[in-house]
Amino acid sequence: MTSNRQLFLRHVAQTSGSSLQFEIERAEGIFFYDTSGKKFIDLVSGVSVSALGHGHPAVLQAIRSQSEQYLHTMVYGEFIQSPQVQYARWLTDRLPSSLDNVFFVNSGSEAIDGAMKLAKRFTGRGEFRAFRKAYHGGTHGAMSILGDEEIRSGYLPLLPGIKHLRFNCTDDLEMIDRNVAAVIVEPIQAEAGIIEPVEDFLGRVRARCDETGSLLILDEIQTGMGRTGKLFSFEHYGVVPDILCLAKSFGGGMPLGAFLSSRAVMKSLTFDPPLGHITTFGGHPVSCAAGLAAQKYVEQKGLMEHALRMEKRYRSGLSHRLVKAIRGRGLFLAVVLKDGVHVGKFIQAAFENGLVIDQFLFSDDSFRIAPPMIITESEVDDSVRRVLKALDSLEA
Repeated sequence: MTSNRQLFLRHVAQTSGSSLQFEIERAEGIFFYDTSGKKFIDLVSGVSVSALGHGHPAVLQAIRSQSEQYLHTMVYGEFIQSPQVQYARWLTDRLPSSLDNVFFVNSGSEAIDGAMKLAKRFTGRGEFRAFRKAYHGGTHGAMSILGDEEIRSGYLPLLPGIKHLRFNCTDDLEMIDRNVAAVIVEPIQAEAGIIEPVEDFLGRVRARCDETGSLLILDEIQTGMGRTGKLFSFEHYGVVPDILCLAKSFGGGMPLGAFLSSRAVMKSLTFDPPLGHITTFGGHPVSCAAGLAAQKYVEQKGLMEHALRMEKRYRSGLSHRLVKAIRGRGLFLAVVLKDGVHVGKFIQAAFENGLVIDQFLFSDDSFRIAPPMIITESEVDDSVRRVLKALDSLEA
């Protein structure tokens, strides 16, 4: 009989020649269970998607309840659908007044593409500035601003008029001029290995955008919705964007994204001509219901404050001769290994010790710690013990 693994390799399109091929039987809380019943701690959360872990009752109840009302009804923007309206209201109530309009989409890549289109339409300009070692998605527009030449080179020609700046390099901000529709930046660079801005760098980007009339687009697809200890990571730095992009945990484990701006800016997609951005499944009612239920739980149960407490626990526990540093905020951490330590070998050792961990796209000396935000103190301690055991095995 043909196994699922064989069918996976034969019929499911592969993204690399070395996928983990980990076959999950079920998932609950912070745990995965493979087909043999072995339990694994999830320290990745589907790359910051599963903020409430797996099978959370609040999310499942919202999915059941909405699925009994209606699923897809009409292309986005035509019908009034309560889950969209309620989530948009909840979200904008917690954002600066200049971010009062939500355009729901399906994913982070689509949020980025929509934000780029909006910036071009509103400013009448065609150029963009992005940053090296930044990842914004896999669609053609998002790939055009991706901050890695090797990956981009396989898909040339991409969109013209794009230049990449160095993150935390104020000299490069001179490259932002009056031809630039928008600057697109992650408040904390994720796939670069969780790199934070220093010396008011984001504030200087904001100021340069104001000088040139360029819009500031913040990509909070990984960092948003509480993982860093605040609902949005830009709150740590006192900078407000013109356009905000959300996805991943925004959907509570369901596919959902959004880009937000002011009503005045967003109107640019409505007229001359109309239908400036459309989507069939964007803002799916079940996804919106799940996302809102998840975010209400995060807020009501104090999980943002909990993330900061668990950060301290990881920082104090992950003391090892092979650990060089820990970067990040809340449950959005990068553990940097000392020179010469092979991250891929560590990740394999961690897997053998019942941990699901991954490394970053553009950082070859560190691995990600981003478990579900519901992780308990004892579960943190258990995961720390397993990490340390995996590190010990590299020296054996």
